[in-house]
Order: sequence, then C-alpha cells, then structure tokens
Amino acid sequence: MSLKRGFFVIVGLTSVTLGTIGIVVPLLPTVPFILLAAYCFARSSDRLHHWLMTHPWFSQGLNDWQNKRSINKMLKRKAMIMTTLSFVVSIAIVPLLWVQIMLVCMLCVLLLFMWQIPELD
Repeated sequence: MSLKRGFFVIVGLTSVTLGTIGIVVPLLPTVPFILLAAYCFARSSDRLHHWLMTHPWFSQGLNDWQNKRSINKMLKRKAMIMTTLSFVVSIAIVPLLWVQIMLVCMLCVLLLFMWQIPELD
C-alpha cells in the first residue's frame, strides 16, 4: 500500500469513527465525517468504499448524494434539526458573548447551505 493510499485509509477510518460517535453525541456532526470517509475510501480502498456505500445506516444518503446530488427530504430535515440543537446547546454552554455570536453566525451559514441542497421527494 502506498503512503498516499495509507493516509486516505487512516483519515477515512477516523472519519467513520467520528461520524458514528456523532450519531449519539450532539456536538459532533455525522454527515461531514461520513462524506469525508466516502471520499477517502474511494481513493484508497475498494473494499472499504463498498462497505460504506452499502452500510445500512449510511448507504441511502451517500448513494442519493453520489448519484443525484440531492438528499432525502426527511434526512435533510433531521440534519437541520440536529445541527440546530447542537449549536443551541453549544451557545447555551459557552459563557463568552463573542463566541456565542460567532456560533450563531456559523449556524446561520450552515443552515443556509443545507437549505440550498436539493431534495428528493
């Protein structure tokens, strides 16, 4: 295995781990890590890429995004709700006003980006 492929495998496995943890930990996002893992596995391991693309938890969203550049309406709604809840918890916990303002701005930008992603009915 080349150094480049090894790097992508390690980053992909780390991303899957963090994405899976993000399912139950509200402050850790799942979707970006799973998308990063798919990207890394596509460049490093056919076996791991196939495993991720057929995994029961992730396959529908990944395949919809890869084939149609859109996501299921319910998945998008859940992602937006969970993102909002995560940021609200973070904003409530952080005592510094400037950090709270920054988090609100980041949430608005992220929700705007997510809102513009095409939906499947």
